[in-house]
Amino acid sequence: MKKQLNYKNILTETLILTGAIAIISAAVYFFLVPSHTSVSSISGLGIILSNFVPLPLSAITMILNVVLLIIGFITCGKEFGVKTVYTSIMLPVFLGIFEKIFPNFGSMTNSQELDVLCYILVVSVGLSILFNRNASSGGLDIVAKIMNKYLHMELGKAMSLSGMCVALSAALVYDKKTVVLSILGTYFNGIVLDHFIFDHNIKRRVCIITKKEEELRNFIIHELHSGATVYEAYGAYNMQKRNEIITIVDKTEYQKLMNFINREDPLAFVTVYNVSDMRYQPKV
Repeated sequence: MKKQLNYKNILTETLILTGAIAIISAAVYFFLVPSHTSVSSISGLGIILSNFVPLPLSAITMILNVVLLIIGFITCGKEFGVKTVYTSIMLPVFLGIFEKIFPNFGSMTNSQELDVLCYILVVSVGLSILFNRNASSGGLDIVAKIMNKYLHMELGKAMSLSGMCVALSAALVYDKKTVVLSILGTYFNGIVLDHFIFDHNIKRRVCIITKKEEELRNFIIHELHSGATVYEAYGAYNMQKRNEIITIVDKTEYQKLMNFINREDPLAFVTVYNVSDMRYQPKV
């Protein structure tokens, strides 16, 4: 039974990674390539190099990925390395498939600016799925992951920084407009990527002062199956002691919690904060 469950988990993970890399490949082939820009990806560098090296984009992308894969395997751990090996292989495979099915594909929007915008939106969906599964599509994503791990940078900022060099390389081949679009696209790609990642992980820290303290505590523990912390609080006006209950919940749990509070104690005092990073630091 345990083996069957293990195989099921591996199959599910593989399907998720495959779907994410298919999204990224489609973004590269249908939007990035026609735009002739170089936006924050090893595929962008491959597009530049394809003007100098007599190899198809899929082959150039594969070669560049192999070099960075070795580095990623050493620095980011086995799980990240194995998953990224798979996605790095599948990226040029999907690009090769698109090259065969849609040879000499032109712009879908007939606008360089719209192609860049569509690429940023579509690729950020795929990248956020991979990063949230402790994987990447290879290439500059590995560089960004290394910077995130060792320099504690947000992934979006790390992607923007590592992608700037690639974006600037567009000056070797294309005009000033394309270079500017590459730089702006790289910057906004990092912002959108951070939005997708943090929105996925976002939780809410809810602080409640209520007369129905015992009922609320039981609801959080037994209905939401979550935890809570109780603090003593004093009102500044009359120094009356009240207990403040603090809990951290996801979006679904937050709606259930607020419905309960509105029903049981509409006059409860509630403050809410967005939380995107929670860590437990054990004492040593």
